[in-house]
Amino acid sequence: MTLAEGARVAIETCMGVKKGEEVLIISDSTRDRIAEALFKASLDLEAEPIIAKMQPRSKHGDEPPPALAAMMLEADVIIAPTEFSLTHTKARWNASKAGARIATMPGITEGMMDSGAMLADFSEIQRRMRRVYRKMRGARMVNIESELGTDITMSIKGRDWITEDVGLCHRKGQFTNLPAGEIFIAPREGTAEGKLVIDGTFFQPLKEPVRITVVEGYATRVMGATEAVKEMNKGGRDGRNLAKLGMGLNDKARTIGNVLEDEKALGTIHIGFGDNSSYGGKVRCGVLVDAVIKNPTLIVDEVVVLEAGELKI
Repeated sequence: MTLAEGARVAIETCMGVKKGEEVLIISDSTRDRIAEALFKASLDLEAEPIIAKMQPRSKHGDEPPPALAAMMLEADVIIAPTEFSLTHTKARWNASKAGARIATMPGITEGMMDSGAMLADFSEIQRRMRRVYRKMRGARMVNIESELGTDITMSIKGRDWITEDVGLCHRKGQFTNLPAGEIFIAPREGTAEGKLVIDGTFFQPLKEPVRITVVEGYATRVMGATEAVKEMNKGGRDGRNLAKLGMGLNDKARTIGNVLEDEKALGTIHIGFGDNSSYGGKVRCGVLVDAVIKNPTLIVDEVVVLEAGELKI
C-alpha cells in the first residue's frame, strides 16, 4: 500500500468528506508528507482543503494558537496529524460544539498510513464494537489477568463505555481518533486493586515488562519505565490515578511500540493513568499515560470478553 491509500481512507471513508466542504488539516511541521497526502485526498473529492501549520506543542493537550482555534470554528472537517494530541483542548471541544467533524492523529507515522490500522474495515470495527458493547453495558466489576502476572480488579458501576472511537466520523460535531478502534471506560476512582504487568507500550516502547502495584485506585509502585513515571508525575498524585480501561478492536492494528496504534490492536487491553474528566471520570490533572497489555484475559462481571488475547464474544 501507499501513503496516498491511507490518506484516502482517512478522508473519504473515515471523515466522509464531500464536494465543497472546507477541510482544515492542522500540521506542526513534524508530519508534512502526511499532511500533504491528506490535502491531495481532499482535493480528489473536490473539497476545499487548507493546511494550517503551527509550531509543535510541548505536550498533549496544549492549546493551538488563538488564530488557529478561530479557524477551527469555521471548518466542516478538521484532521490533525501532529506530534502531540489536540483531543483534550478547548479549541477542539469548541470546534466540535460548532459542528466540525474532527479526527486527531497524535503520533501518526507514515508506516501506519500505508499499512496496518489505517487500512482496516471500519464498518466491521463498528459492528464488532456494537457486539462487544451489548455484552458489557451495565456491568459492575472488571478483572484482568495475564500469564505474566497481571491480576487486577476494578469497579465500573454506573460508568458508561465510550463507543465513539470506531473511525467513522460522518455526523456534525462527531469526533474520533485515527487510527481508530477501541472501546473504553473510566473505572470508578479508588476501586482498582492488584498488579499490572505491562508488556506492550508504556508511553514509549519497552525493553522489558513493567510491574505496577495499584492500591485504592492509584499506582503506588512502578518498577521500570522511568520516562512514563516522569510523565505521570507531571499530574501530581492524580497522575497515578487509574483513569481508563480500554480494549482494542482493530484487527489490522499491530503492536509496534507506538501507543496510538498499539492500544487499538485487537486482543490488547490498555490502562490509562491520570486524567479521566473528558469521558465520565472525576479526575482532572492534564496528564494521561497509556500502558498496553498484550494477550490478556478480561472478565466483565461473569462474561469472558477476552481469553489470552482472543475475543470470545
